[in-house]
Amino acid sequence: MTHRERFLRTYRFQPIDHVPDMEFGYWAETLVRWHHEGLPQQIDSDEKANKYFGFMPFADMPMSKWHHLGLLPAFESRVIEETDRYKVIIDGEGVTCQIYKDGTSTIPHYLDWSLKTPDDWVAFKERLNPDDPARYLDDYDEVSKKLNNSSAPVQVPAGSLFGRLRNWMGFENIAIAIMEQTEWVEEMMEHLTQLYVTVLGRIAQHVHIDCAMFWEDMCFKGGPMISPKLFRQLMTPRYKRITDVLKKAGCEVFIVDCDGDITQLVEHWLAGGVNCMFPLEIAAGTDPFEMRERFGREVLLMGGVNKRELTKDKAAIRAEVDRIVPLVEQGGYIPHVDHRCPPDVSYENYLYYLQYKREALGIPDPWADGPPDPDSL
Repeated sequence: MTHRERFLRTYRFQPIDHVPDMEFGYWAETLVRWHHEGLPQQIDSDEKANKYFGFMPFADMPMSKWHHLGLLPAFESRVIEETDRYKVIIDGEGVTCQIYKDGTSTIPHYLDWSLKTPDDWVAFKERLNPDDPARYLDDYDEVSKKLNNSSAPVQVPAGSLFGRLRNWMGFENIAIAIMEQTEWVEEMMEHLTQLYVTVLGRIAQHVHIDCAMFWEDMCFKGGPMISPKLFRQLMTPRYKRITDVLKKAGCEVFIVDCDGDITQLVEHWLAGGVNCMFPLEIAAGTDPFEMRERFGREVLLMGGVNKRELTKDKAAIRAEVDRIVPLVEQGGYIPHVDHRCPPDVSYENYLYYLQYKREALGIPDPWADGPPDPDSL
């Protein structure tokens, strides 16, 4: 069974040889720690780690994650202050942030934003022109042939209606605007929707797409950053337009990446055609068992292994894996750590977690003959 067949059959609730072997990724500090505990120095990125640990690959479109659906041109990145400990930069999205030099900048400290008023939006949206030829490949024939014949599932980024705006504006600014300037926020979401529909619609003419990934990160531990009512009004119909375009290209799995407690928003994502919830952050109160009980096979699941249990002993790790086995057996669920693996998880514990998860779920051990040569990745 190929990776692509296994992935799709899992989310169709069909028989499989074993559940896909996936993990989310790592904080930068995690890999730094693990280099002192046995991880080869060459493994210094999520991409290399995924190959080293032997996880299921995706056949991504040949575009950077936010390039074709993001700002074109990007803002000029530049350093505006530098000390021995940190840099203050303006990044490619025009956001001013502080980044520490010791590897502890998985989440930068944000200081100022590029989009704060409707006047800013007038010029800002010129960078979001769906007709910009730089968003498109000159020739799709070779790429489409490769992807359509791929043994790995084909995934495309599907955009963001709230998360990108929050990054460009800052949380406080968008929280005020969505209540006091709702029409302006809706205008920006509509512009983004038109961009995504246009760009993805062109890709859909050439490539059979298996899954699409939205990114939002619009929930705290206490729930969503906007009310479910406003979400349903502003966002659900626009998701539906985007997912409808991708369904024409064969897409079946529509993933939303959102941390925090997403419970109140699930039904509204489902109504917009977004059917796979990820990463199911346990400590925030997102319960995949409760979600499956409430929505049945309408909802697909990805993640849901409590990262905090990996910081404990081997018995706690085994108990956490055993907890999710019954849900895996129902189908429609790919388990992995419920966010990027944090630096308080030891390398020894992580390797034990992978070993036990694979044993418990019948996943073949990719290291049966030893780990791969890190220089080959």
